[in-house]
Amino acid sequence: MQPSAAPDTVDLAHTHARPLHWLATATATAAVVALAGALAPRAAEAGPATTAAPAPAAPGPAVAPDATTADYPLECGGADHRVARSASGDLDGDGKPETVAVVHCEAGSGTPPAGLYVLTPGRGAQAPARVVATLVDPGERRSVTGLAVRDGAVRATLLGYSSADVPSCCPDEKEQVTWEWTGGAFVRTAGAEARGV
Repeated sequence: MQPSAAPDTVDLAHTHARPLHWLATATATAAVVALAGALAPRAAEAGPATTAAPAPAAPGPAVAPDATTADYPLECGGADHRVARSASGDLDGDGKPETVAVVHCEAGSGTPPAGLYVLTPGRGAQAPARVVATLVDPGERRSVTGLAVRDGAVRATLLGYSSADVPSCCPDEKEQVTWEWTGGAFVRTAGAEARGV
């Protein structure tokens, strides 16, 4: 390194920063930044805007079939039928709920026999629900109470008659029944049957 030719006692003006020097530097820097911003292309002029397409809406939970829309295999002799109760849940493990419906003919008195049906959605957006299985046929002369769908199984209480001599108003047999989807069919298991209901 070569020594400076200036004597050591000389005070150079540019070696000491004064407030006026810093003010001038800040002003120059601000001017450069402002000029760069003014010369930069605007977003609208920079080229075609690219916006991300909206993500498709996530599908909502599947809706269980409406029991009141189905056409039931029930002969009511000209009278109307009535959906007495229904319950919904995923019975076959496909992630979509089915509906189980207790349906009987409208009767003026007595206890009309009921059918217990499994429904799936109709084919098409506005199509009625479809009956895909009959768990209790009305010909069995049973009433269905206590209907529930839990853990993929249909549970119900069946009321019936020990003989044809028992009046239809007063079933005298009671049975707890469960149906589970096994091997492509609903398999029925029954609890203990109680008499004298």
